[in-house]
Amino acid sequence: MLLQNQIYIKGARQNNLKNITLHIPRDKLVVFTGVSGSGKSSLVFHTIYAEGRRRLMESLSAYERGSLRKTDEAEVDLIEGLSPAIAIEQKTVSRNPRSTVGTLTDIGSYLRLLFSRASRAVCPHCQREIPVNKKRTLIRQLMEYPEGTMLEIYSLDDVLIKTFIVQPQQHRSLEAIINTQLEAGEGFMKLGVKRDGMLTFDPELGCSDCGIVAHEAAAGAFSFNTPLGACPTCTGLGRHYYVDPDLVIPDKTKSIGGGAIQLIGWQCEQDKFAKNRKIFEALANRYHFDLFTPVEHLSEEALNAVLYGTDGERILIENPSIGGKPMNERFAGIINIVYERFNSYAKNELSEIKGEDKSVIREQLCPKCAGTRLKSQRLLYRINGQSIHDLSEMPIQELREFCQGLNRMGLSRQEEAVAEPIFREIAARLTFLIEIGLGYLSLSRPVTMLSGGESQRVRLTTQLNSGLMGMIYILDEPTVGLHSRDSGKLLRMLQRLRDLNNTILVIEHDEEFIAGADHIVEIGPGAGVQGGEVVAQGTVGQLKSSPLSLTGQYLSGARVIELPRRHRLQKMDVHSDHIRCLEIIGARENNLKNINVRIPLGCFVGITGVSGSGKSTLVNQVLVKNLRTRFERRASSLPADPNIRGIEWIEDVVYMNQQPIGRNSRSNPATYIGIFDYIRRLFAATAQAKAAKVKENSFSFNTAGGRCEVCSGLGVLVTEMQFMSDIEVVCEACKGQRFKEEILDIAYRGKNIAQVLEMSVAEAVDFFGDQHHIHHKLTLMNRLGMGYLILGQSAVTLSGGEAQRIKLVDELGGAKKGIGKLYILDEPTTGLHFADIQRLLNIFQELVAEGNTVLVIEHNLQLIKTLDYIIDLGPEGGNRGGQIVAAGTVEEVAAVEASYTGQYLRQILG
Repeated sequence: MLLQNQIYIKGARQNNLKNITLHIPRDKLVVFTGVSGSGKSSLVFHTIYAEGRRRLMESLSAYERGSLRKTDEAEVDLIEGLSPAIAIEQKTVSRNPRSTVGTLTDIGSYLRLLFSRASRAVCPHCQREIPVNKKRTLIRQLMEYPEGTMLEIYSLDDVLIKTFIVQPQQHRSLEAIINTQLEAGEGFMKLGVKRDGMLTFDPELGCSDCGIVAHEAAAGAFSFNTPLGACPTCTGLGRHYYVDPDLVIPDKTKSIGGGAIQLIGWQCEQDKFAKNRKIFEALANRYHFDLFTPVEHLSEEALNAVLYGTDGERILIENPSIGGKPMNERFAGIINIVYERFNSYAKNELSEIKGEDKSVIREQLCPKCAGTRLKSQRLLYRINGQSIHDLSEMPIQELREFCQGLNRMGLSRQEEAVAEPIFREIAARLTFLIEIGLGYLSLSRPVTMLSGGESQRVRLTTQLNSGLMGMIYILDEPTVGLHSRDSGKLLRMLQRLRDLNNTILVIEHDEEFIAGADHIVEIGPGAGVQGGEVVAQGTVGQLKSSPLSLTGQYLSGARVIELPRRHRLQKMDVHSDHIRCLEIIGARENNLKNINVRIPLGCFVGITGVSGSGKSTLVNQVLVKNLRTRFERRASSLPADPNIRGIEWIEDVVYMNQQPIGRNSRSNPATYIGIFDYIRRLFAATAQAKAAKVKENSFSFNTAGGRCEVCSGLGVLVTEMQFMSDIEVVCEACKGQRFKEEILDIAYRGKNIAQVLEMSVAEAVDFFGDQHHIHHKLTLMNRLGMGYLILGQSAVTLSGGEAQRIKLVDELGGAKKGIGKLYILDEPTTGLHFADIQRLLNIFQELVAEGNTVLVIEHNLQLIKTLDYIIDLGPEGGNRGGQIVAAGTVEEVAAVEASYTGQYLRQILG
């Protein structure tokens, strides 16, 4: 029976779900919680959302379904009470460099409309403000001159293009001339009236000194994604790529014949019969040099010919084929050839650049547009002195203030009437972004530079603007990357979305979010095969009183994340000569305000502050880049050139971000942490393998030999469709197991290689109990709460937090582990339940106890309260951040009134 006020789920068995039955109230904010890997995503995304999307697709026509990605049917007996569902996941929206916050939120479209309707122009010569004319108004005014008046039309560089005599019935001729010239001048032209032999300019039409006339531009002319508005040099990307000759020939003491050029295909010393070798020999003959002369001793003419070509001159090249005729060809030069090849890949902006090309390609701001992405003429249109690029570069907080100052812009009454509704719409959308804690972003920020949490919150604001009712919205940990100050704002925004009669389903671990939910569902009790059950549900009070709810025990205080017995130092110690510190002097990258930062070594240190305060800039752009430059001895420019002292106290720097551990389905946890080599060795050592003469490599699905050659070891066959999403079908030859039948017949302790890869980490810990190299790393994964992961699980299915913790296992589980290292992690608590955070903290404390330093960027107060030392940035985000608000122990930061982190620490410390 369909219940109007509930979503009814019966027999959900997706992944690790244990045939659960559940009633979820509609039109409520429902939080799903539980330890990592308990089955929350399996229920919310892979069951509820997947089934809702599948049903929606079935309601469409075959033609409409063709352009949508196919969704498999969820393993569930029955779901009732579904309505259209929108999933706002925590992932980067797009890898397209053209996608920005402005394009994603549609605010950029409103800005372009605004500039096409209510902007004024400035003269490109004298920078005086001039009116923007509509074409029909301009032609009408010109035709109103007395008959016989001579109009002279010039290009912007004062070349006379056409002379026109005003006469009746010549309207269309004048229109054709003006159309041509305005197109050539990208909306501008010079127009004068000849009177008594004198050239005069009408101030009502344009600049009274220069005679420049500006034409009203279409909205598309202000877009960097159209030929009409994009800079022709960078095609609207704002960045320019070039081949660096110093990277093509990094060591000029070597000769060309001795390996000075190591680009694939141009390694002259490796193949004496390749065509490129013959090209070098021909160049040597023509420009009189020896292939074994050091490059630094070559003449400028000879080196230019190698790098930049023969300037159209043909040279005689010996044919590398035996008996082949000599070739008389032009040579474009290595740099031009590599650049052209790079451009052929760059046309597809989502494709990977070939490794050998990428190694010599450098990136800089486009020299033509200086990073604005637009044609220079588009920046001559202004509103209150600001171009569209200027407004796009403003922090959203400042842009809203600009939009709300309509009466201070000096617009005419007509311009105000046009601009007011557009400004109102822009301000409303900006307000949503500010309320959700993203006021520090700018509209020009590329989507590729947003964190998963930021992109999720940006997409959430677009849903709020839509005003839809009766929907199901599904969110995956929306508080990731949010300071506690902003979590409350996000919660209130979701409650507003709920109040529009929408159902909000949120996977979340944040304490404030759980407390603010209308209904809570806890999945557990453990992870993987030990999870998949509904252990508790109801209000926060009901969870607290439930003896089965692990979450409730932490919320009620029955369980707590332990505080350290004592902090390792006091604030005054940091400024003592007896304490070893890493000191950053004058950090001023991005929004950092020339700050000096002291990081005590041998401690557990956290960088905190509101979103956009400068934490990632300080750690990633300043500290990590500079330390890597020094430890890897790379020659590269330093960001803002800050001084860093105390590097001599660090053995090495280990940076673990949340980037994927692999970009395709062949990458998995077993291969990344290095245990798959040992597993293959064990299989190769079995009596069956020796009898069949099967070697270690045959147990790899990445190499030919033992893998299934029908699917090349993928387990699926992919059919590329020109007008539809690619179709994946399980390989019939290997039944998705990736290996040949003869390889699958070989068993180690009763399991074949495919079955081992299907084991969970928790199962594998017991299975490989006597294999130290394997068991040690798997035990670390288990300790970090990742026992539910599958050894052969595709890397592309792992969350950012899971990828980061796998990197930590790889570091700690091998011979690389040392003393005196600096471990740097960006928000390591992402995706972690209270119980999982405690496991992670135990690892961190062990590292510090062994003499290492652990530095984290973090918002989670449960972790922050355990730090030895806090560096709190702020006070706000964007331009209003970048300063040190507080620095010291937890208690000392909690006592600083100006610190938002301190305010929330006071609450949690009681």
